[in-house]
Amino acid sequence: MSLPPGLLERVEQYFAAAPLPDARIHPAGGLDVPIGSPTWPYPARPRPGEPVGVEDVRAAVALQEAAGLPVAVEWICEDAPTVEAAVRAVGLTVGSSPLLVAADPVELVLPSGVRLYLVGADDPELPRYEQLTSIAFAHPGPRSEAGGTSVGVAVGSPRTAVLRERIATGRTVMMVAVEDGEPVAVGTHHPVVVDGVEVTEIVGVATLPRLRGRGLGAGLASALTAHARETAELVFLVAGDDDVARVYERTGFARLATVGVADLSDAG
Repeated sequence: MSLPPGLLERVEQYFAAAPLPDARIHPAGGLDVPIGSPTWPYPARPRPGEPVGVEDVRAAVALQEAAGLPVAVEWICEDAPTVEAAVRAVGLTVGSSPLLVAADPVELVLPSGVRLYLVGADDPELPRYEQLTSIAFAHPGPRSEAGGTSVGVAVGSPRTAVLRERIATGRTVMMVAVEDGEPVAVGTHHPVVVDGVEVTEIVGVATLPRLRGRGLGAGLASALTAHARETAELVFLVAGDDDVARVYERTGFARLATVGVADLSDAG
């Protein structure tokens, strides 16, 4: 599929702009390190076109640890070829994920009886939707054999308060799929205006493990994309792996690049 030029530059601009309302940007060599609240952290990212060395990564890690933030560096591999060797040399664990953009989204039909709703900032069930996400990502894969996947009402947290504020101000759009009165899947997108043009990233599309394989996630992602494209010029997402990417490709997304991520998981 042929994609228009300039999309990768727009995505880079989005990643640079997204933390600005929440964090101060501290330079660490060729890396920019957003320093803000641990409740809603952002990873360090390379400035496009600048090389990143081992000392840059060490400085970024030191800044994040001093601020009580999770250690994390993310980059677009095609734009920042020096980052991977630098983060590996520091001892961080490295992974990669496909970056896809909405090209020709198709309409998907949800299972009978499932309804989609936009979540308001004052929705009392918001902690429940967050718990659904936690359950889903704690049990990755097409289907989980683990029990205990019903969603109970969770106590509000600082992150819930931040999420409410983001929904109220339009910086986060959340959508939930409900079946028989129970939330079964949830997802969000986060609009950012870049040089007068809205760009948004779809994130956190999560389905309860016992209900996977029914098209809930794909249908929810398609609905989020349709909502986002009402105002956004570019809609993109980072898939967890190639299998997940193929699901999104069936909903009209096309691969654009690869995102690298480095953190302390399983490191030293």
